[in-house]
Amino acid sequence: MHNPRIYGKAPFSIAVIHGGPGAPGSMAPVARELSKHRGVIEPLQTADSLDGQLCEMRIMLEGHGDFPVVLIGSSWGAMLAFIFAAHNPGLVRELVLVGSGVFVESYATDIVDTRLNRLSAKEQREARILMEALDDAELRDKNAKMGRLGEIFTRADAYNPITLETEVIAVQHRVYRNVWSEARELRRSGKLLELGSRILCPVTAIHGDYDPHPADGIREPLSTVLRHFEFILLERCGHLPWIERDARDVFYQALTEILENAGA
Repeated sequence: MHNPRIYGKAPFSIAVIHGGPGAPGSMAPVARELSKHRGVIEPLQTADSLDGQLCEMRIMLEGHGDFPVVLIGSSWGAMLAFIFAAHNPGLVRELVLVGSGVFVESYATDIVDTRLNRLSAKEQREARILMEALDDAELRDKNAKMGRLGEIFTRADAYNPITLETEVIAVQHRVYRNVWSEARELRRSGKLLELGSRILCPVTAIHGDYDPHPADGIREPLSTVLRHFEFILLERCGHLPWIERDARDVFYQALTEILENAGA
């Protein structure tokens, strides 16, 4: 796969950061929409460590981007963009966190149960079997099972979707396992949230009211550590606002206003 993927025309001062970890390609719809009027970079994370992904992102942005950039991260990508902005404050003009993971461990305790409770009995059984398989150290190739679990949870995460197609290119369980274990420990230790004190640019979180990641897990912690923070709650919206029939237009309107205010 070509990496990074480039959309629109220069200057390329916007980068969209996908989730997962290990789910490259999921921000393509946002990149295409924004590229109608702007140049957009879509870095695809392949490294299987947190430091590796940060280094990889910087190399791709240095090679193709126009600094300072606006980083728009989705889900895990929002957290990765947050970490990147803390380590490279001079390179980021604005940070947008879309459907971010939570920043304090206590807010994460009910996410899986929330998802499971939204599923049919059949889907619940399949999801539990898949989660058990992914925890099995003896099972080698887990990409297909992780991909299927992602499909099930995408359905649980959506409020009124236009589509459930996420455009993920290739699920990478090894990347997910290694990077998320590091990131979760960073969150458990409190060091993830502490990184916010090093971010100098404005930060906006856009979050759906139906997202299983509780809004308070983003809004409350970040409001205590960030210098310039705004929180936008979208009604009738799940984890991926751009697939939501009721929230898609409002999401893109909010994103456009942020970009215009940032001069991007």
